[in-house]
Parts: sequence; C-alpha cells; structure tokens
Amino acid sequence: MKRTIMFILLIFSLTGYSQEPGSEQGFLRAEEKKIIDATGENVILRGIGLGGHMLQEGYMLKVPFSGQQYVFKQHMQELIGKERTEEFYSTWLSNFTQKKDIDSLKSWGFNSIRLPMHYNLYTLPVEEEPVAGENTWLERGFEMTDQMVEWCRDNGMYLILDMHATPGGRDMM
Repeated sequence: MKRTIMFILLIFSLTGYSQEPGSEQGFLRAEEKKIIDATGENVILRGIGLGGHMLQEGYMLKVPFSGQQYVFKQHMQELIGKERTEEFYSTWLSNFTQKKDIDSLKSWGFNSIRLPMHYNLYTLPVEEEPVAGENTWLERGFEMTDQMVEWCRDNGMYLILDMHATPGGRDMM
C-alpha cells in the first residue's frame, strides 16, 4: 500500500518542470482553452511522444504479424528463445532513448515529452503475483521514469506521463 501511494504521488509530482534546472515551476493546468503554468502564464507545448521507449507497437516496427507488444515478443521467443529475447528487451530498454536524445530534442525547440509507459515495467500481472492480492513492484520502470524525469529537468522540459498499456488492456503482456 505504501508503494502504491508513493507511485501515485510520483505521478502527480512529475507533470511540470521548470524552464531552468533547480527552479520549480509547478503543475500545468487547463484554464478555459489554455494551458497555463503556476504563474498564470500561457504555455504552448511543443512536444514529441517517445513511442517505442517503454512500449513497442507493431505499427511502429512495421511487422505484419503484430499489433501488440506481447505478440511481437511471443514471435521473438519462438525464433530466438526466451533468454535471448530477454537480453534483447534489456538492451532495447537501456538504449532506445538516451540523455543525448533528450538534449537534442531540447536543442531542436521541443519543450515537452510524452512518455508512454507499459505497466509490466512497474508491476507483475495479477496472475503472476507470488502472493495473490499483494502488489509486486518492479524497479525497472521506476528507474527508467526517474531517469527521464532527470533528463527533462536538466533540459527544462515538461514530462507527460502516459500509462499507455494498463493491466487488462490490449497491450497487456
């Protein structure tokens, strides 16, 4: 329960960051048809989504047999085995997006990033919990999110958290 509350607080605390490292800006909010910051100033988000960073989708990979990540992963396991598939995903998650990419996005004029997240980097599926009904947290997703927060903060960029693949959703595995 304590970890659940911490995760919820993490989500609420990450939505807006300062334009200068070390200077808190606070949350963005909607006011009529505008997005404004804590000082009431209008903010125009110039952003990009990091599709593929924490969640692969078949249309991005241009593979004809897969719309969902778990289908793609199943095909990989059939071709190269479970161990090498896990090695592939570990390497993918470590290298798909790096700090130099976020630095480049800032230099190109972007001020926000949408981070599509997959729940399987944060917790096990309910049916795989060692103790039924107990939350089982995985560090990988939290570490990757913390890293992205740091990179965005260093660049004065907003980070939009998007739990894109939820438990029971279409990309559930």
